Amino acid sequence: MIAKTPSPPYYAVIFSSVRTAGDNGYSEMADKMVELASTQDGFLGIESARNELGITVSYWTDLNAIKNWKENIEHTIAREKGRSDWYKSFKTRIAKVEKEYGFLRDEVG
Repeated sequence: MIAKTPSPPYYAVIFSSVRTAGDNGYSEMADKMVELASTQDGFLGIESARNELGITVSYWTDLNAIKNWKENIEHTIAREKGRSDWYKSFKTRIAKVEKEYGFLRDEVG
Protein backbone atom coordinates (compact mmCIF):
# COMPACT_ATOMS: atom_id res chain seq x y z
CA MET A 1 0.00 0.00 0.00
CA ILE A 2 1.23 3.53 -0.77
CA ALA A 3 1.59 5.67 2.35
CA LYS A 4 -0.71 8.67 2.60
CA THR A 5 1.79 11.38 3.45
CA PRO A 6 1.12 15.08 4.06
CA SER A 7 2.24 17.84 1.72
CA PRO A 8 6.04 18.19 1.72
CA PRO A 9 8.41 18.86 3.26
CA TYR A 10 8.91 15.74 5.35
CA TYR A 11 11.61 13.07 5.56
CA ALA A 12 12.06 9.57 4.16
CA VAL A 13 14.25 6.87 5.69
CA ILE A 14 15.14 4.43 2.91
CA PHE A 15 16.33 1.03 4.11
CA SER A 16 17.70 -1.28 1.39
CA SER A 17 18.69 -4.82 2.32
CA VAL A 18 19.66 -8.27 1.13
CA ARG A 19 18.48 -11.04 3.48
CA THR A 20 20.17 -14.18 4.70
CA ALA A 21 18.48 -17.53 4.03
CA GLY A 22 15.46 -18.53 6.12
CA ASP A 23 13.05 -16.45 8.15
CA ASN A 24 14.59 -17.00 11.60
CA GLY A 25 11.97 -14.80 13.27
CA TYR A 26 12.41 -11.94 10.79
CA SER A 27 8.77 -11.65 9.68
CA GLU A 28 7.46 -11.47 13.23
CA MET A 29 10.01 -8.80 14.19
CA ALA A 30 9.35 -6.79 11.01
CA ASP A 31 5.62 -6.71 11.79
CA LYS A 32 6.37 -5.71 15.38
CA MET A 33 8.66 -2.87 14.24
CA VAL A 34 6.02 -1.48 11.85
CA GLU A 35 3.46 -1.58 14.66
CA LEU A 36 5.89 0.10 17.08
CA ALA A 37 7.03 2.74 14.58
CA SER A 38 3.42 3.71 13.90
CA THR A 39 3.05 4.72 17.56
CA GLN A 40 6.08 7.03 17.50
CA ASP A 41 5.71 10.81 17.41
CA GLY A 42 6.41 12.09 13.93
CA PHE A 43 5.71 8.83 12.09
CA LEU A 44 3.80 9.42 8.84
CA GLY A 45 3.70 6.04 7.11
CA ILE A 46 5.65 3.18 5.60
CA GLU A 47 6.02 1.32 2.28
CA SER A 48 7.89 -1.93 1.80
CA ALA A 49 8.69 -4.41 -0.98
CA ARG A 50 10.92 -7.46 -1.04
CA ASN A 51 12.28 -9.77 -3.69
CA GLU A 52 16.01 -10.47 -3.74
CA LEU A 53 16.47 -6.84 -2.69
CA GLY A 54 14.23 -5.44 0.02
CA ILE A 55 13.37 -1.75 0.24
CA THR A 56 11.44 -0.19 3.09
CA VAL A 57 10.72 3.52 3.15
CA SER A 58 9.40 5.09 6.33
CA TYR A 59 8.18 8.69 6.39
CA TRP A 60 8.71 11.12 9.25
CA THR A 61 7.87 14.72 10.07
CA ASP A 62 11.42 15.75 10.93
CA LEU A 63 14.96 14.63 11.70
CA ASN A 64 14.32 14.62 15.45
CA ALA A 65 11.52 12.06 15.01
CA ILE A 66 13.93 9.86 13.02
CA LYS A 67 16.58 10.22 15.73
CA ASN A 68 14.09 9.24 18.43
CA TRP A 69 13.05 6.17 16.43
CA LYS A 70 16.67 5.14 15.97
CA GLU A 71 17.21 5.44 19.73
CA ASN A 72 14.11 3.38 20.63
CA ILE A 73 15.39 0.40 22.64
CA GLU A 74 13.19 -2.21 20.93
CA HIS A 75 14.25 -0.88 17.52
CA THR A 76 17.89 -1.01 18.65
CA ILE A 77 17.51 -4.68 19.62
CA ALA A 78 15.92 -5.44 16.22
CA ARG A 79 18.77 -3.65 14.39
CA GLU A 80 21.36 -5.69 16.29
CA LYS A 81 19.52 -8.91 15.40
CA GLY A 82 19.44 -7.77 11.79
CA ARG A 83 23.19 -7.30 11.72
CA SER A 84 23.88 -10.67 13.34
CA ASP A 85 21.18 -12.88 11.77
CA TRP A 86 18.95 -11.42 9.05
CA TYR A 87 20.97 -9.32 6.60
CA LYS A 88 23.82 -10.12 4.25
CA SER A 89 24.06 -6.39 3.57
CA PHE A 90 22.03 -3.23 4.09
CA LYS A 91 22.17 0.52 3.72
CA THR A 92 20.07 3.27 5.28
CA ARG A 93 19.60 6.63 3.61
CA ILE A 94 17.73 9.67 4.89
CA ALA A 95 16.28 12.17 2.43
CA LYS A 96 14.17 15.29 2.66
CA VAL A 97 11.08 15.05 0.47
CA GLU A 98 10.59 18.44 -1.12
CA LYS A 99 8.11 17.57 -3.84
CA GLU A 100 5.67 14.78 -4.64
CA TYR A 101 3.07 14.09 -7.27
CA GLY A 102 0.70 11.32 -8.26
CA PHE A 103 -2.66 10.19 -6.98
CA LEU A 104 -4.12 7.64 -4.60
CA ARG A 105 -7.34 6.04 -5.70
CA ASP A 106 -9.45 4.84 -2.81
CA GLU A 107 -9.95 1.12 -3.15
CA VAL A 108 -13.57 0.16 -3.51
CA GLY A 109 -14.34 -3.30 -2.18
